[in-house]
Amino acid sequence: MGLYIKLWGMQARINNGMPLKTLKKGMTVLYNQDRLAEVPDGIVDSFKEGDALLVVQKTGQCLHVPKQVRELSQAAVGRAVAAFHDMESVSNEHISDFFERFASLLEDEGIWSAILTANEVDIQKAKDKGRSTTRLVATQKMRAGMIQGLRGQANAPTVRGKVVDDIQHPGWRVQSVQSALGVVGFVFEGRPNVLADATGVLRGGNTVVFRIGRDALGTAISIMDLALRPALRSSGLPEDSVSIIAHEDHSAGWALFSDPRLSLAVARGSGAAVATLGSLAAQSGVPVSLHGTGGAWLITDESTDPDFFESVVQRSLDRKVCNTLNTCCILKDKAAELLPRLFNALSAAAEPQERSFKCHVRAGDEGLIPEDLRTKEVMIHRASGAVKEKQVTLIQSDKLGTEWEWEKSPEITICIVSSFEEALDLCNTHSPQFVASLVSEDPDQHQ
Repeated sequence: MGLYIKLWGMQARINNGMPLKTLKKGMTVLYNQDRLAEVPDGIVDSFKEGDALLVVQKTGQCLHVPKQVRELSQAAVGRAVAAFHDMESVSNEHISDFFERFASLLEDEGIWSAILTANEVDIQKAKDKGRSTTRLVATQKMRAGMIQGLRGQANAPTVRGKVVDDIQHPGWRVQSVQSALGVVGFVFEGRPNVLADATGVLRGGNTVVFRIGRDALGTAISIMDLALRPALRSSGLPEDSVSIIAHEDHSAGWALFSDPRLSLAVARGSGAAVATLGSLAAQSGVPVSLHGTGGAWLITDESTDPDFFESVVQRSLDRKVCNTLNTCCILKDKAAELLPRLFNALSAAAEPQERSFKCHVRAGDEGLIPEDLRTKEVMIHRASGAVKEKQVTLIQSDKLGTEWEWEKSPEITICIVSSFEEALDLCNTHSPQFVASLVSEDPDQHQ
């Protein structure tokens, strides 16, 4: 049965077997079985033969994937599929050797210097566009974390071929054996270290195709060319077991997540972009793992140790990443004791950057915040530059899921709760259920 579309108030039938060559202004397309979406004029004007038109079934959003991007993605996934079959003959020892070689190459000062040169170009491009560079900078701390993580993978036991269940029957038996998934599609924002972290999927015999944010693409390609690919070759792993779609356009991610040959789609970032990617994967029949908007939540209870709480908060705000502390729930009965510790931790986290911190307080809770903080104006460092703002602003309850994308000025939401149960309810309602933590001395509360 063909797909019907509406052209200028008339109905036309498209043969499903024929490729779409052109679009017309005013064209509408069917989605979600009984709804119509009008193709935006901008897509109509730029669409060429060989391009793809994707419709997000949840929202009706129309997306344009140029032919070049589509072909790059399809080719990368095709190579990853072939590499996955080759991985079946690769030993666990060879996989361990890859991680060790990758780590050793990142330790090489000459290689790291070349990676830093590419990173500096990416940073300058991002600054010229007024974009955040907090996660983009390839620091020595990031380098050390990458190396440590890779060595951890080198020494990690494999689950490939592990028997997880063995059921005996008279005359026969059934075993459940863990095996590799296949090709993992991975889309993430501009953090170069994720490239090393996510190669962990090779530990289980999988292969991976990356689409990295445009801000970090040059750095990622440099890591690939100078360290990752050489490690694959020298360890005997298929070179195409890890690849990057080397294109800056967002449509590269759309094309990748729409490929049904993926066995898993993983997106890290926030907001509508991640939701769109997840919808595309789901409607293509691909299991998906997403990071939603909201950041990490921290909850206290009656047994929270103030010293430990202060330490946890400070160490959770050393930089802005997806699991950085974003929302802190403090029991009202403990507020007098814990709020000063919270502000001490925020000040300590901001001090190395010579910046001030920023807080958003749930409306109705402001009475417990010191007046000097509520009235004080400070310089807050944003991606566009330093701006003067109130250090404490109010936020409504329905906005508790807002994730603060800060630069060098730590920024969190504070919520004073009447009970531990209220904190859990707020977390379950407003958080992305991505990272939540409890600072408590009570094992029953943790359970």
